Amino acid sequence: MPDTPIGLMLQDWQRHVIEHHDKEEFPVPIACSDIVRVKALAEVYHLPLEEVIANLLASALQEVETRMPYVAGTNVIRVEEGEPVYEDVGLTPRYLAAKDRLEKLAKS
Repeated sequence: MPDTPIGLMLQDWQRHVIEHHDKEEFPVPIACSDIVRVKALAEVYHLPLEEVIANLLASALQEVETRMPYVAGTNVIRVEEGEPVYEDVGLTPRYLAAKDRLEKLAKS
């Protein structure tokens, strides 16, 4: 389990090794049952509630990016070890383009 994003996150919490990144406040409604679970995590790991929420979101987003499906198109974009690699026609390329565009906007 430690090799999963959530498992790695819990190990970091255990050692209280939390990276500090630039942050922006973003109000979002959260279900009461989820708040209870987040508060319980914050309590047992002796961490601020906001830090637990931010780390859970970061870990969940990392896993979403990892699990986004590859949808093979018909165009070959390169050949690797003699095998054709087809363009991804799923949502991943659009997501990555939007992410890149928004990151550049945030830096300017």
